[in-house]
Amino acid sequence: MAIYDISEGALKPLQTTTFAESDIRERDHLQQLLKNQIEVISPDTLLISEEFSNWQDSRRRIDLLGINRNGNLVVIELKRNEDGGHMELQALRYAAMVSSLTFDQAVEIFQEHLDGVSEDTDTDARTRLLEFLDWESEEENEFAQEVQIVLASAEFSKEITTTVLWLNDSGLDIRCVRLKPYVDGQRTLVDIQQIIPLPEAETYQVQMKNKSRLEQVARRTGRDLTKYVVTVGDDRFERLPKRRAVFQFVKGLFDAGIDPQRIIGAITSRNNAFRVLDGEVPADELEEHLKAQQRLEGIEPNPRRWFIADDEVMRRDGKTYVLTKMWGRGTEAVLSELKRQFPDSSVDYEAMR
Repeated sequence: MAIYDISEGALKPLQTTTFAESDIRERDHLQQLLKNQIEVISPDTLLISEEFSNWQDSRRRIDLLGINRNGNLVVIELKRNEDGGHMELQALRYAAMVSSLTFDQAVEIFQEHLDGVSEDTDTDARTRLLEFLDWESEEENEFAQEVQIVLASAEFSKEITTTVLWLNDSGLDIRCVRLKPYVDGQRTLVDIQQIIPLPEAETYQVQMKNKSRLEQVARRTGRDLTKYVVTVGDDRFERLPKRRAVFQFVKGLFDAGIDPQRIIGAITSRNNAFRVLDGEVPADELEEHLKAQQRLEGIEPNPRRWFIADDEVMRRDGKTYVLTKMWGRGTEAVLSELKRQFPDSSVDYEAMR
């Protein structure tokens, strides 16, 4: 397929080129561009290292190393050539090498990366990582259960695509993203398309794979790792962990104009689900207000247990409402009760099993 320019009543195909012809190199150009916009080839990914090589007895380097929203490591390999070389085999080696990384090791790797790219010496990798994962604290049982691989190349040989399809059928998570360069006058354009798995089939494949993994983890550890989909009107929020699902549902009800006291009354299983502060407290003062209230009650202050970001706090009629992040096995009962009590709110949920 080609990219066409609609010009003078006709479809004019753009001229294809190669990265070599355009003098675009892997490390100096592609890698530098993609590391600053990693979502272009790997959505919902936090980059934690570039040219990663922290292992003994090997000079091999991972182009880009990230973590996705599910807490899994993401190995990203880049090639500018026209067949991908043997990048799938190379990436498999790297995936095996990083598969044993712990959360604390990931924090160290990320901190080293931040120290090298950020002028802010106070940037804390652990805090950034926990916020990205939406975790209250490190959860080793959920960290790096799998390693995702993203292969990005100008083209892929039949050998690579056949191998990747077979490996995915065997339970691995490998994506092939094609970076096809074109020229248009003095401009170089890049058509970026995920070709494996096809986007149309990916949602179903991911759901089936995650269902199997959650069942295995639940049997092994007794933990409930169910994810949720919450819809608020026309907006759809997918693969939410328990705490984020409850927050999104409650926020949807609040934004729909439902009385906060009715929402609080509906969560009968938790008498401390909310903190209610007098006044519509601004974001930069919220943490101190919350700490002061907890100290008065003889509770050790811990603001990280609450949704306190400015876009998470709910304010109405001279009050500020802050929702807890601490939700456990009773999550689905809470969601079910909220849905039952507010059936006309256009807020709904679905458990992904």
